[in-house]
Amino acid sequence: MTDVMTRADALPTARGPVSAAVLEVLAGTRSAADLPSEPGLDPYGEDLQLALYVLYELHYHGFAGVDPELEWEPDLLRLRRSLETTFLTALQAEVPAGDDVDAEVEALLVEQVGGDGPSYRLARDGELWQLREYVIHRSIYHLKEADPQAWVIPRIDGQAKASLVTVEHDEFGAGRGERVHAQVFADMMAALDLDPRYHGYLEAAPAEALAPVNLMSLCGLHRQWRGASVGQFALIEVTSSPGSARLVKGMQRLGLGEDAQAFYAEHVEADAVHEQLVRRGLLADLVAREPELAADVVFGIRALTLLEDRLGDHLVRSWDADSSSLRA
Repeated sequence: MTDVMTRADALPTARGPVSAAVLEVLAGTRSAADLPSEPGLDPYGEDLQLALYVLYELHYHGFAGVDPELEWEPDLLRLRRSLETTFLTALQAEVPAGDDVDAEVEALLVEQVGGDGPSYRLARDGELWQLREYVIHRSIYHLKEADPQAWVIPRIDGQAKASLVTVEHDEFGAGRGERVHAQVFADMMAALDLDPRYHGYLEAAPAEALAPVNLMSLCGLHRQWRGASVGQFALIEVTSSPGSARLVKGMQRLGLGEDAQAFYAEHVEADAVHEQLVRRGLLADLVAREPELAADVVFGIRALTLLEDRLGDHLVRSWDADSSSLRA
């Protein structure tokens, strides 16, 4: 077993002027008071998404050599707020409004026939290098799996809280460190001859892979977006089981062993159970207690779906061109 807490601690390479400025502040070579504003940045672009990701990471494990006091540096928080506004404004402009949570979840349960996303490709005829790339992209989230949603726990009550904590308990190994899902994912990476270290592939991950995780972090860190965070959690749990089954099928077709299949095999069964807890406990109780959050729950589902679709499209386009979907 490779400990998931073994980290690739080096700060990543900048992808534009704003991420460069943030990284210089974290490296101690620039004053936080000298940070630029970010007018005109592409909300889905490399510069904004890397800058946001690095700023959010200060609230997770951080980076070696970075002063932990910077987690609450006012000038960094001010810039982060500006980046978040740009990102959220773009998402709100693209995501249709809605507040029917039941209908939204029912739609997620309808399995697409003849889909062409990455998991369908990998199940049908994907190659090993494509599977490894897919796992690399997913490592940006899965090596911190369920951490962004843990911030929601103190922000909800009753059955909603109980159901969320029950699912999170499973995500965090149900009391067994070796069964923490982030650890199981790292073990799968090692079985695929990939670098299993936390942030081992941050340098290689494009903006499309960073954006979904950034949205989870944004909504987890802002109490006002707790409904959207719950919506994202619901999306992950409700759709994970069939997608995981396709990935297991692809791995079996490629002749990979059980050590490589273990992470997705576990999610086929576990997330089928989690789906019921999320629907009947978490969502139903949250919306009953705070009906004004229904629109935010739907926004969380739809916004994360949009970003996941952007990542899936990026992978498929790259693979269709027989080229790598990674930055490096």
